[in-house]
Amino acid sequence: MNTTIKNLKIWALAIVVGAGFTSCDNEDYLEITAQEPTDQVMFTNSTSSAYLLSAQTADNVAERFVWNEPSFDAPTPVNYKLEGSITETFDAVSYDSGTIQLNNQAVLVSDLMDMAEELGLDNDPETTDEEGNPNNSGTVYFRVTAFVGEDGATNGVSSVSETVSLNITLLESGEAEEILTNLYLVGNATAAGWNPDNNNTPLFRDPEMTSVYYFTGYFAYPGGDNTQFKMVEVPGMWQPQWGLTEDGTALAVNDGTTSDPAAFEVSADGYYSLMLNLEDNTYTYEAYDASGAVDYTTPGIGIIGDATAGAWDSDTEMTQSVFDPHIWYLNDQELGDGEMKFRTVGDWGMNWGGSTALSGLAVKDGANIPITAGIYNIWFNDIDGRYILIPAE
Repeated sequence: MNTTIKNLKIWALAIVVGAGFTSCDNEDYLEITAQEPTDQVMFTNSTSSAYLLSAQTADNVAERFVWNEPSFDAPTPVNYKLEGSITETFDAVSYDSGTIQLNNQAVLVSDLMDMAEELGLDNDPETTDEEGNPNNSGTVYFRVTAFVGEDGATNGVSSVSETVSLNITLLESGEAEEILTNLYLVGNATAAGWNPDNNNTPLFRDPEMTSVYYFTGYFAYPGGDNTQFKMVEVPGMWQPQWGLTEDGTALAVNDGTTSDPAAFEVSADGYYSLMLNLEDNTYTYEAYDASGAVDYTTPGIGIIGDATAGAWDSDTEMTQSVFDPHIWYLNDQELGDGEMKFRTVGDWGMNWGGSTALSGLAVKDGANIPITAGIYNIWFNDIDGRYILIPAE
């Protein structure tokens, strides 16, 4: 064979093989095509009217932002980034969650305190702003971006939420405010079922040892092996969620950073007494004999006092739970500064009072309960006399 022709065939083969390798290499760089999302990413949580910040609560969750999950119609996970700024136009980012794939993110009190420092706020009661107002309050802003790829690089497709504003206030030096936790029952053994936003019955917080909670009441047993209950802290949100360790020996919590705890089990219809201590994660849970409990269905139970709409002249009637006849409640009830008591409607023969605000143990013919003006969800248990007033948001 002619040497020249032979060499040409060898070179031709090399070109074909090389093209094959090039083709294989290019397959490693396939571009993923994402579509514009059909729905915009948006926050689904409700924010508070104000956020009080102090060094004592720096490690607490100030707000857990939750958002929907828009679809980009791409075979790759949707990423998110929560950002905060001290300007509404986000001239600079003060808080950055980094790239996450969960559709919620907790912002701590310490994060908001860092932003307060950027705003130039302080907790010195002697300092004021340019207009002579206390220099301890301001506004910060948050937004969330949903995207696919790294930092939205895939086709540049992303969705940015509307901006939400938070009003933050540094507690001035000498002020102190205790952040009170509320616990609500959830589960198929409870009135709310497995719905964390169904007028869930709260536990009753001890007025002095505020990490201790009580509940004496009815639990249902619809049957089956999984008749259970747990507790959540925020209506409508599954975390923080309280339950038990896997071996059932102690309380456990999912604050949003770990797996959900085990549930309390109910094996029969009836009344039970529950006590939780969130400080040392201990609890007691046992059957309760309610056979001697009085039925107040008629005439019912109400609130009365100069803090109520009827003053000391007429009762504001409470709603009796259809699930547990010994649990009574009033939602979104406006109260003024003053005092109040619980009593059977129209009759002072049976009335309950207590000396502690917001929560406590009311006893027959007890003291008037002190009230600070506000709108509250009010709950009362006529079996043990415990009450709780939860500020309505």
